Amino acid sequence: MSSLPTERKKRAREIYEILIKIYPDARPLLTYKNAYELLVATILAAQCTDERVNTVTPGLFARFPDAHGLVKAGEKELEDIIHPTGFFRNKTRNLKKLGAALVEQYAGRVPETIEELVALPGIGRKTANVIAGYCYQKPAVIVDTHFKRVTGRLGLTDNTNPDKIEKDLRAILPEEIQTGFSGAVNYHGRYRCTARKPRCPACEIKILCPFPDKTTAA
Repeated sequence: MSSLPTERKKRAREIYEILIKIYPDARPLLTYKNAYELLVATILAAQCTDERVNTVTPGLFARFPDAHGLVKAGEKELEDIIHPTGFFRNKTRNLKKLGAALVEQYAGRVPETIEELVALPGIGRKTANVIAGYCYQKPAVIVDTHFKRVTGRLGLTDNTNPDKIEKDLRAILPEEIQTGFSGAVNYHGRYRCTARKPRCPACEIKILCPFPDKTTAA
């Protein structure tokens, strides 16, 4: 009989092979052209929808296209631009600190490694993984709300702490599929395995899912 880690590795690969065909280009829903834009947009997306952030960032990036621009930005002007994303004063302070750190430590460039990214002010592991995975093609396990819920239901982790979930999934996923798996699971959580009423009868991976509270209504 296979051990639990071996079983999880096998099932995770099978889940990936199915989901990646359904969501072949499961990338962030935020609009961005480079690492700086995705980093800023991710900060603005805290407690705000991606859709609303996407209405704000074109004007923001036109006015402040890089970290050097953020450093020079007036706080009042920055607050006015990002006001629709909510918590605009805190976010303005965070953006100013981030811009200063990027300019002082990296000459305005966004670093590539998760270790460097999490050392920046206001950047946690989820955001660092997003940048590393989608801008620099590094192996990334992106533990957002959807990923946490779906991997728990799938029995791929016994943990609820995001850092521990990331560690668990890195242990069972080959590096080359970690980012793709993260994106596909995120989309599956958004559109199929939703929080309140998961659409279990229509789920493409239900045969691989041990979730005890599967729904029966279509």
